[in-house]
Amino acid sequence: MLEEIRNQALKAAKELLEVSHLKKGDLVVIGCSSSEIANHQIGSHSSEEIGKEVFTAIHQVFYEQGIYVAAQCCEHLNRALILEEEAAERYGYEPVNVLPQLKAGGSLATAAYHTFSHPVAVELIRAHAGLDIGDTLIGMHLRAVAVPVRIDTKYIGSARVIAARTRAKYIGGVRACYDDTIG
Repeated sequence: MLEEIRNQALKAAKELLEVSHLKKGDLVVIGCSSSEIANHQIGSHSSEEIGKEVFTAIHQVFYEQGIYVAAQCCEHLNRALILEEEAAERYGYEPVNVLPQLKAGGSLATAAYHTFSHPVAVELIRAHAGLDIGDTLIGMHLRAVAVPVRIDTKYIGSARVIAARTRAKYIGGVRACYDDTIG
């Protein structure tokens, strides 16, 4: 079961990378309910093993491309995020003091905290793309104009997968022209 979950997470991350126009230094937010993956109600059966498999697979895909990953914590930590200190500094996100745990932060954020070289927690980010695994509501951490993207991976375990990228706002009305090469 864990190998299948890892492979599904790996595939979802690769698919998001293909359709999201991300570039080196961009930021991806990942929300994940290990309970939903294991076919339980969100927040009821956190699994350290599932969180670690999912995070490791997704982080591998984006790390190889120089893209930062932010792991969203659960509602008990107000959906704070765990990311590399370098990313927080690059984007000007102020660190807060909290350590994610299995039942207060969640399995994905805990795995991220133990994987990153210099992890920090922050309260809010504006990511360029994201994966929502198990209805974790990552939208609050995406840039202003989020665009849903279709990927073939619809589930990781029993958890629904929703993917999104963001784009620059279009302004100016009917006479304006737009540059399609801008994210």
